[in-house]
Amino acid sequence: MNNRKKIPQWLKVLGVTVIAAIMIRTFLFSSYVVEGKSMMPNLQDGNRLIVNKIDYNISKPHRFDVVIFHADKTKDYVKRVIGLPGDKIAYKNDVLYINGKPVNEPYLKPYKDKLITGQLTEDFTLKEYTGHSTVPKGKLWVMGDNRQKSVDSRQFGFVDMDKVVGKVNIRFWPLSKFDLIHSQGKNVKK
Repeated sequence: MNNRKKIPQWLKVLGVTVIAAIMIRTFLFSSYVVEGKSMMPNLQDGNRLIVNKIDYNISKPHRFDVVIFHADKTKDYVKRVIGLPGDKIAYKNDVLYINGKPVNEPYLKPYKDKLITGQLTEDFTLKEYTGHSTVPKGKLWVMGDNRQKSVDSRQFGFVDMDKVVGKVNIRFWPLSKFDLIHSQGKNVKK
């Protein structure tokens, strides 16, 4: 008789655990697999990531955060936030300018070190790509770290904040590359 009472209790614990796991995955965190080479060398094809889905419900994105967003109804992209609402973005001689001030991008160093000639990122301004002088309210300008191979805001324009799934916090696979993902940059004042 005691065994019969233990089984239902065990099933209750299992049921609550499964429901809690589903709720955490649905509302707080999710895992994603990187597809493609647009974020190399920092994230490689096949890397597995943990995405914080709640962070941007209580705070705003920061420049250089790595985010997942819905590119369309079936595909999600991983990119780096370069421009926030109100920012003027430009590249000149392979240097990022935000609001007229040069900004260091340390996450690009591995690619820049390998360049023999030319630029990693071509010269441009937001106006050339979008017709806007600044990033509009409620939108982000995102780019892949592998600038020469990335499909990003230079092709599809601004990303609506409501399309952002969340901020990448952890790379957990492969285990040899386990890493906490940080924004790797300072915020620039307007």
